[in-house]
Amino acid sequence: MLKFLVTGAAGQLGKDVVRELENRGYEVTGSGSKKRKTAGRYVKMDITDRNEVEAVMKKLRPDIVIHCAAWTAVDAAEEPENYEKVWEVNGKGTSNLASACQKIHAKMVYISTDYVFGGQGSRPWEPDCEEFSPLNRYGETKLQGEQTVKAELKEYFIVRIAWVFGKNGNNFVKTMLEQGKRRKELRVVCDQIGTPTYTADLAKFLANLSMTKRYGIYHVTNEGEYVSWYDFAKEIFAQAVKLGEKEYADVKVIPVTTAEYGISKAARPFNSRLDRKRICEEGFQPLPVWKNALERYLQEVLAERKG
Repeated sequence: MLKFLVTGAAGQLGKDVVRELENRGYEVTGSGSKKRKTAGRYVKMDITDRNEVEAVMKKLRPDIVIHCAAWTAVDAAEEPENYEKVWEVNGKGTSNLASACQKIHAKMVYISTDYVFGGQGSRPWEPDCEEFSPLNRYGETKLQGEQTVKAELKEYFIVRIAWVFGKNGNNFVKTMLEQGKRRKELRVVCDQIGTPTYTADLAKFLANLSMTKRYGIYHVTNEGEYVSWYDFAKEIFAQAVKLGEKEYADVKVIPVTTAEYGISKAARPFNSRLDRKRICEEGFQPLPVWKNALERYLQEVLAERKG
């Protein structure tokens, strides 16, 4: 039986990856930087501690490591006091893990981001494009993680994702639903373009991908048209109303430019379009259309909210 190690197992994506692999009957161990009591297998592993990483990896000897752990607080990463910590997690931590994978001959799946690109233009970024120009500290350190994976390993997958939403963490969909209960007018950016990614669908793809030898770089989001955050917000409220949440019927979403919205600590790319063609080229099933994914997600979270 294949043995998996999933880092960041308590996170938004990590939880869904662990659940997907367990449902398929594989031996799965989740890891995180803190001790936790969980129903499944779990091990404390601080990825910034090289010795601890090597000790855990030698003991577990996983066949496949899916590396979901990351510093993802994009604005907080711009604070000078966090610079070193962000690098330690996204850069050094990834290097430690890649090195340990190399020593025990484990495959590695590294979760990366559209933020490695600068966001200029309007054409979708292709997986093999190397026109890197990250706009913020988060993007810089995730790119450093990619580079160390390429340098350390031959058997690796780099999976760039964007606009992630899932049941187990904070995300744009949850923010809109919460804000829509409090305010009837919401200003949402209309000049940043990308595609949403549902973690439950992504987890299925990662499980399928990891069991092959079709190594390399993939861009993975849900299928469907590229949209702005404004378009996404409108769809969230429209679907919520269809599902019976009438309190959102009179929410007005107002489109604003990034400049009008106000400067955040971290710059965001205008063009987050990712070219997903390699998914089909390598014989994999594309993820469902994002509007369908959003509907399934809302059905679940709204039902839970009602108790």
